Amino acid sequence: MALFLFVVLHWYISLFFQSVFHHRYAAHGIFSMSKIWERVFFIGSYIAHGSSYISPHTYGLMHRLHHEHTDTPEDPHSPSNSTNVLAMLVQTRNNYYDIHSGSVVPEKKYFKNLPCWESMDRLAHNWISRIVWILIYALVYYTLAPSWWFFILLPLTCALSSVQGAIVNWWAHRLGYTNFAVSNTSVNILRFDIFFMGEAYHNNHHKNPSYANNAHRKSEWDMGYQCMKIMDKLGIIQLKTRSKRRQDGLPKPNQ
Repeated sequence: MALFLFVVLHWYISLFFQSVFHHRYAAHGIFSMSKIWERVFFIGSYIAHGSSYISPHTYGLMHRLHHEHTDTPEDPHSPSNSTNVLAMLVQTRNNYYDIHSGSVVPEKKYFKNLPCWESMDRLAHNWISRIVWILIYALVYYTLAPSWWFFILLPLTCALSSVQGAIVNWWAHRLGYTNFAVSNTSVNILRFDIFFMGEAYHNNHHKNPSYANNAHRKSEWDMGYQCMKIMDKLGIIQLKTRSKRRQDGLPKPNQ
């Protein structure tokens, strides 16, 4: 039971930072925050992602390229360019490291207002750091696992942020429903998203990438947006798009 709670908490904490900080803040600038809070989120991302840490700076660049070139050969993580989810995961990793290392440099327009903390990225990307996190996870499993077969979940824990991104990026362009006609293959995976903090509403997001709330219908619920509303009320962040209303013939989101 203890290991199950660890896996569930790790899933949602990791997803919180990738959805709210990496995606909505770094890539889309949906809210603003002070430099101090930005550093706090950097550190939180490192602790949450551990061995699978993703640079918010590089993630922001990649995701902006994804929106600019969705489903084309220039898209850095599209199922249209891969035969299966593992091939897409490898391609995404290669594109990520090409951009992170500077061997591929996007146009200057994609760098606007990206969060950057080079020393943190160097620490988190160090292979010693990644190995230490893997050893920590292995110790947690050794301590909490009631049986040896629970260790089959250890690779998931070690690569969690990459796996979460791959699930959304693959299935949200493969299987689901649409609220909007868009010029790409984006779909909504779940009608009530309790697993991906609102990232399952990918078709909604591609239609309105600057909206804080990915949910559009009354049956849809964006956990990430609810977290942002709480942080906004607490003064941690300042939402920029709370008052925007849908002009697309669908119900406005619940505020």
